[in-house]
Amino acid sequence: MLLLSYSLKNLVKRGALTIIDAGGRTHVFSASPTPAVRIRLYSRAVSWKLALNPDLYLGEAYMDGALTVEDGDIYDLLDLLTMNIGWSHAKGVFDAVAGVRRLTRLAAQYNPMARAQRNVAHHYDLSDELYDLFLDANRQYTCAYYENPDEDLETAQACKQAHIAAKLCVEPGQRILDIGCGWGGLAFYLSRTCDADVTGITLSERQLEFANAEAERREGNHKTKFALQDYRSIHETYDRIVSVGMFEHVGVPHYKKFFTTLYNALNDDGVALLHTIGRAEGPATTNSWMSKYIFPGGYIPALSEIVPIIERAGFYITDIEILRLHYAETLRAWRRRFNANRTKVRELYDERFCRMWEFYLAVSEAAFRNGGHVVFQIQLTKRQDAVPLTRNYIAHWEEQAKRDTKIAA
Repeated sequence: MLLLSYSLKNLVKRGALTIIDAGGRTHVFSASPTPAVRIRLYSRAVSWKLALNPDLYLGEAYMDGALTVEDGDIYDLLDLLTMNIGWSHAKGVFDAVAGVRRLTRLAAQYNPMARAQRNVAHHYDLSDELYDLFLDANRQYTCAYYENPDEDLETAQACKQAHIAAKLCVEPGQRILDIGCGWGGLAFYLSRTCDADVTGITLSERQLEFANAEAERREGNHKTKFALQDYRSIHETYDRIVSVGMFEHVGVPHYKKFFTTLYNALNDDGVALLHTIGRAEGPATTNSWMSKYIFPGGYIPALSEIVPIIERAGFYITDIEILRLHYAETLRAWRRRFNANRTKVRELYDERFCRMWEFYLAVSEAAFRNGGHVVFQIQLTKRQDAVPLTRNYIAHWEEQAKRDTKIAA
């Protein structure tokens, strides 16, 4: 515990963390009475691992039952740790580990087509029932848009779809490409609400199967179609292009190809919208645990890493919006639903899987509340006059969509 204790004494500036080590001894790291969390470690090896590489071993220890939370839950622990860490960069041995990851960053994010599909399958080709246990009815697996924090998940996800549609300025009959369409929820929304022809592409076979079945179920919807396709194989052109929650899987070495492809696929008077998780603190590396267990090949970019490549591709950036705590609220809703259905998840997989996903949802929420994670919505065009002069059109479109929804109901 010696090395771990030294690190925690310097770290904990708010709240109180109590650790019961493998020998039954109690160690208290306290700066204030609350928030307070108590954990137990079940082997001496865990203490060393947590001291040397907490990014990886904290999640692994929780998954394996080598660390349990006795006062509070895993989110409370991660909230306490991240509120103390904030955006600060690691020091000492932590900095050395982070330095190694920075050196290998480009290799870790090298995602040619075959590898990209394997990475997608690792996460998105899990059981359909799993996602139904915590997502909304339309399986929107991206940041919702909370117009007020008391909204339920379904309302916030519907507001997200309307917010995106408003920024696309879609006209009836236009052709839209949805890159990384997931289970098709946004594609169906744009087709129905905007009277557009929508093509959604994904690398997940399970998502494709579900989206095609849903398109057939929705009165044989012929205005929405889906394909198993990589963005690098796009050869047609479209009036509107949208990509929501997919860019995090592209990888820095492929940003130039992504935006060049986007530019070539967009008609001259077209509008594109990129919605991606981002880092407020600047370029960094992917968390070791997240890369190993949840999103292999993934990376959350800083705005400074995206904008120069967009500029070189030839786009006008006509709007950038930063969604801050919206994803924290989304993840809290997912986490609560997941925990409420934990018994069913364990029947699908096992206890270790449940702990892995508990940690994933909790650490993600904590990152958006305390760790500098945000969401970027970047609107792109080839012409300055492709969108209205002011942003008023966004709110106007959203209000009209709400009125239309009430009338339809």
